[in-house]
Amino acid sequence: MDKSAFEKRESIDGPMHASQPHDSAHKHVTGAADYIDDLPEPAGLLHGTLGLSDRAHAEIIAIDLSAVTAYPGVVRVLTARDIPGANDTSSSGMHDEPLLAESKVEFHGQPIFAVIAETREAARRAARLARIDYRDLPHWTDIDGALANGSPLVCEPMTLKRGEPESAMAGAKHRIKARMRIGGQEHFYLESQIAMAIPGEDEEVTVWSSTQHPSEIQHIVGHVLGVPSNAVTVNVRRMGGGFGGKETQGSLFAALAAVAAKTLGRAVKFRPDRDEDMVATGKRHDFLVDYEVGFDDEGRIEAVDAAYAARCGFSSDLSGPVTDRALFHADSSYYYPHVRLVSKPLKTHTVSNTAFRGFGGPQGMLGAERMIEEIAYARGKDTLDIRRANFYGQPGSGRTLTPYHQEVSDNIIHRIVDELEESADYRARREAIVEFNRSSRVVRKGIALTPVKFGISFTMTALNQAGALVHIYQDGSIHLNHGGTEMGQGLYTKVAQVLADSFQVDINRVKISAATTGKVPNTSATAASSGSDLNGMAAFDASRQIKERLVAFATRKWGVSAGEVQFLPNRVRVGHDEVLFPDFIRQAYLARVQLSAAGFYKTPKIHWDRKAGRGTPFYYFAYGAACTEVSVDTLTGEYLVDRTDILHDVGRSLNPAIDTGQVEGGFVQGMGWLTTEELWWDAAGRLCTHAPSTYKIPLASDRPKIFNVKLAEWSQNLEPTIGRSKAVGEPPLMLAISVLEALSMAVASVADYRVCPRLDSPATPERVLMAVERLKGMA
Repeated sequence: MDKSAFEKRESIDGPMHASQPHDSAHKHVTGAADYIDDLPEPAGLLHGTLGLSDRAHAEIIAIDLSAVTAYPGVVRVLTARDIPGANDTSSSGMHDEPLLAESKVEFHGQPIFAVIAETREAARRAARLARIDYRDLPHWTDIDGALANGSPLVCEPMTLKRGEPESAMAGAKHRIKARMRIGGQEHFYLESQIAMAIPGEDEEVTVWSSTQHPSEIQHIVGHVLGVPSNAVTVNVRRMGGGFGGKETQGSLFAALAAVAAKTLGRAVKFRPDRDEDMVATGKRHDFLVDYEVGFDDEGRIEAVDAAYAARCGFSSDLSGPVTDRALFHADSSYYYPHVRLVSKPLKTHTVSNTAFRGFGGPQGMLGAERMIEEIAYARGKDTLDIRRANFYGQPGSGRTLTPYHQEVSDNIIHRIVDELEESADYRARREAIVEFNRSSRVVRKGIALTPVKFGISFTMTALNQAGALVHIYQDGSIHLNHGGTEMGQGLYTKVAQVLADSFQVDINRVKISAATTGKVPNTSATAASSGSDLNGMAAFDASRQIKERLVAFATRKWGVSAGEVQFLPNRVRVGHDEVLFPDFIRQAYLARVQLSAAGFYKTPKIHWDRKAGRGTPFYYFAYGAACTEVSVDTLTGEYLVDRTDILHDVGRSLNPAIDTGQVEGGFVQGMGWLTTEELWWDAAGRLCTHAPSTYKIPLASDRPKIFNVKLAEWSQNLEPTIGRSKAVGEPPLMLAISVLEALSMAVASVADYRVCPRLDSPATPERVLMAVERLKGMA
C-alpha cells in the first residue's frame, strides 16, 4: 500500500470515523435479519442430530442402532464407517479430534453417531434409542485431577523468560507464593451452532455455517469428504453471536451436514438445542495459576515466577495458542525486571476447550492483578499505588521490555489511568468507602481501578492477512465482499464505511454481502480483535487500485494531471468540471476501465519465534481502564455493582457508536465470567450447567447501576492502521477485572485490609461469603 495515498485519505473527512448505525440493527430488533434457520428450506430438506456418549472415558464395546434406524422418519444413521475421507476435525493439525468416535470416547457428550431424519423431532427422539456397551476407563475432569494423574499435555507448552528470575527472586526483600483458580465460561451465543449443506454435482457441496472461520470449515469439510477445497463453498451472512465459540466448533456440524448431504443427495441441516450445544462444544479454559512474586519495600516488583495450568479438554483444538496468549498477557500493564512464565496445557476428559473473547489473555492478566493485590495488602497500600509503581515506562526508561522481548513503544496507560482516576473521583470515593466500612456492620463496599494493555495480532504470523473483493457497477453502486464475518460486532458496517470514505460516496451506496469462500479465498478467522484492521485495509487496497484506474482514465479523457482529479462527496472533480459519481463511473465503463479489484493486506513488522520465546508478536497494544464500586452483604455474600467508569482506547474510532457498544458489551460479558458464570461437572464427568436454568449469564439488571463509558478521543494509533484506529473486540472484556478487585477490597475490609482475600473466580455469592467467613477468623 502506498503510504502517501493512505495519509492523504486520512486527512479528508467522510463516512469513516462517524457514528453510523449497524447495518442490521433495524433487522435485529424487528426479526427481519436472516440467520441460517430463517433461510427458505430446500425441497426435501433432512434434519440431523447427534448421538452423544454418556461416559467420560471408556472403550466402546458394542453399538446397537437398530431401534434408531427403525424409528419412523429416520432416513440414515451415520457412524465413523460412513465418513468418506478422514475422520478428523482437528484445527491444530494434531489429528486428535474425530468427527465421530470409533473405539473410544473421551468426554461425556462426545458424538458417536448422527441421525438423519425427515424432521428434527424424529431425529432427536430416535437418537435416544441407541444401546451402547462401554468398558469404563479412569477419567479426570479438572486441573487437579489432571495433575494428580500425571495427565499428558495436549500440545507443546511454552516458556517465556527474561533476566535472572531465580537469583532475583532469592535476593528480593519480600516474597509471596500462592495460587489462584480462574473459572471457565460458556459462550452462550443467542444463535446456537447450525449448518446446512446442499449437495451439488460431482464433488461439489455448498455449506451455510454459523462460523467465524469460513476457510477452516471449507478445509475440514473437504478433508472429511475426501475432496479438494475448490469443491466446497462456505457462506456466512451473519451469526447470532460468536465470542470465539464459532471459530473451530462449527466444524462438527458443518462436516456432518456435508457428509449426510453427499451421501443421501439431499440438503441436510444440523441445529442442536441449547443443552446439546453446551454439552458438545468447547468453552473458555479454566486456569490454575501458581505464582511467586518478589518485591521491595515500595511494592515494586523485582521478580515473577509463574505457571499457568489450563483445563484443555480431550484434544488440542486451540489450547496451544490460547495458553501462549495467557503468558503474553501475564504481565498485564506491568514491567517485570526478571521473569519466568510457563504454560501447562493439560488433557482432561471434558469437551475440548477453545477460543473465547480474549483468547487466554484475560486469564493471564487476572493472575497479574492478583499479584499486584498481594503486594498491596502485604505493604498496606492502595492497590492503585502499587499498579502505578509497576506500570511500563516510556521509551528510554529501561522499563519497556515485555517477557517475550517486545518493546512497549506506544504506552499510554499512565494518561488513561490519570484521566480516569480524576473523572471517576477515585481517591475521594475510596476514602469515603474506607470510612463507610468502619461503621457498617453488614454491608461492606469496595472500589478498584484496574488497567488493560492488550496485544493486537494473531500470534501465528500467517493468520495476519486478509483479502477483499470490490466491484463498482455501471450505475455507481458498489459491491463489497471480504473475508471477515459478522457476528453482531459491526465489522461489516465498519468496512463499508472504509469503502464509502475511500470513494467519498454515501454508505448506502455500498452493498454488504455474505462472506463466501467462493469470492475471497484463504481467509483468516474473524478473531484476535483483528477483523477491522485486516479486512478494512484489504478493502482499502481494493479501492486504491480502482481509484488509480479511474484517475488515469480521467487524465486521459479530460486532459488534466492526476493532481487535478479529486473525489468529493458523491461526485468527482476533474479540472474545473464536477461529475456526479454514477455518471463518472458510467463513462469509465464505456471507456472499458476495469471496475473491480481484489485487495490484500498483511500486517507488517510482526514476527515470532516460539521456541526462543522472542519476537514481536503484536503490531500494537490497545489500552483502557475501569473503576468499579460494589456493595457486599457480608451475611449472604450477595452483592451489587453500584458504579463503573470506563475510559477505553480505540485509537481514532472508525465508528464511535459501535465501539462504545463493544466496550459496554465486553465489560458486561467479562463481569459475567468473573462473578456469576460457573461451570460444574459431576463425578461421572457430566456437565451439570448445560442450560439457562443452571448457568447464569448477566441480566440487564446486573449491569452497573451507574455506567459511564467514554472513549479516549485524543488517541491515535501510532501505526498506520485503517484510519489510525485500534481493535476493540477483546480488550474491553478485561476491564471487568475491576469488579473482582472491588469485591476483593470489600471482603478485605472484614480483616481491616491486612490480608489479601485471594478471591478466586467466578466470585459467586457463595465464594464471596466463604472468603468473608475465612477473613473473619483472621480479624
